[in-house]
Amino acid sequence: MPSLIDIRRRVRSVRNTQQITKAMKMISAAKLRKAQERALAARPYAATLRQILANVAEAAQQNPDAGAHPLLAARPEQRILIVVVTADRGLAGGFNSNLLRLAQRFIDERRDKELTYELIGRKGRDYFRRRGSKISAEYPDVFRNVRWEDAEKIADSIIERFSRADVDAVYLFGNEFKSVVASNLTYSRILPIEAPKSAAPADYIYEQPPEELLSSLLPRYVRVQLYRALLESAASEHAARMTAMDAATNNATDMIDRLTLYMNRVRQASITREIIEIVSGAAALE
Repeated sequence: MPSLIDIRRRVRSVRNTQQITKAMKMISAAKLRKAQERALAARPYAATLRQILANVAEAAQQNPDAGAHPLLAARPEQRILIVVVTADRGLAGGFNSNLLRLAQRFIDERRDKELTYELIGRKGRDYFRRRGSKISAEYPDVFRNVRWEDAEKIADSIIERFSRADVDAVYLFGNEFKSVVASNLTYSRILPIEAPKSAAPADYIYEQPPEELLSSLLPRYVRVQLYRALLESAASEHAARMTAMDAATNNATDMIDRLTLYMNRVRQASITREIIEIVSGAAALE
């Protein structure tokens, strides 16, 4: 049976851990509000850009003399680039592990293909490094401050590789923010771009030819998709960490209660034993 000193030391240790998890929860809650606002603000822009792209693509397809844009070129998927957006830190429940399992299932189904990886976040990088995967680029510390410039740099690198036909397809894996307690695991093919169909075609008056506008819109569409994936992942990470730290704080409270109850029982047993020894000693002297 552990001594009272050992139990008190354990209670003190758990209480210190509880203070840390409570502080981490409050920090994540503060960061979540800003990250959530940025993620939600990016959605209307992405939806509008998709609608504009659909209308311009429709107009460009009506010109039979216009050549197909390189980002629309569909080739047999033999060389696949996988972009995985994970966090730089852990202590966020299943935020990273669930996404990596999804990516691993996708990889297992394509073992006969040539797979390369561009990894955003330390957790994904460490995971694929341990498995000896072919990593073409790493981007740690992006989530200290999610910036458009970083997303643009990564997207331009991917676009250049696809345009040179170094890869035949690009798939993006990430977490989409749904609510504080849940996020959606998503993956999508971002290259080649499949021109969306317009539900309500708009009759634009073009100052430039539609083909020229399409050449400008397609790279921007890829950049916006990647930037939005970073914003969604940042919001989902803070929400997952806040939820995980709240659960850890509650578990620490339960553990402290159990240890305190056990400590009181041990102390009571010790007092009872001492009283019995004193009474027995007194009886022996009579």
